[in-house]
Amino acid sequence: MLDRLLNGTRAVSLWLTWLGGTLIVLSALLVTTEVFLRKVFNISLGGADEISGYAFGVATTLAFSYALFERAHIRVDALLGTFPKALRPIINFFGLVMLIGFAFVVVLMVWGMVADTLSNHSRSITPMRVPLAIPQIPWLIGWIFFVFSGVLIGLAAIQRYVRRDQAGVQELIGIKSLDEQIQDETV
Repeated sequence: MLDRLLNGTRAVSLWLTWLGGTLIVLSALLVTTEVFLRKVFNISLGGADEISGYAFGVATTLAFSYALFERAHIRVDALLGTFPKALRPIINFFGLVMLIGFAFVVVLMVWGMVADTLSNHSRSITPMRVPLAIPQIPWLIGWIFFVFSGVLIGLAAIQRYVRRDQAGVQELIGIKSLDEQIQDETV
């Protein structure tokens, strides 16, 4: 059941990444249109920079989970190869716990910020006066999904570790091998 939930979560994370990528492309088109109109017709749509900033923030958090599933987060692994092979899954798990622990703290802080925004009906201090809950809620959802995905990956890694499935643990939380990195680049 855990593997089925893990695969479903991975699929949702891919969908969210595509959604985030679409937001970035649309904001790039908006900024391009803004620059073109301003240069050629001396007309401004106004707010393109603000909207693209919101889109970038939301898109980033929506992609965090997919990066976690793909083991694409930046890691400092220079010393990992010096540790005994039996210790590496534990070190990788510790790294995952630290990452998800940090993200959980961020979720708590963002949750409070969104609650304040909603209770105060806060708006941006720009001419657009955007209700700040509009970009903050999807941003929060991205962070929550990241924490959920990390906990799920951690539980699956523990399950595989208990079953002595070292390859399965490596596949979930270990660093990518050189062959895996080459395969990612050539596909």
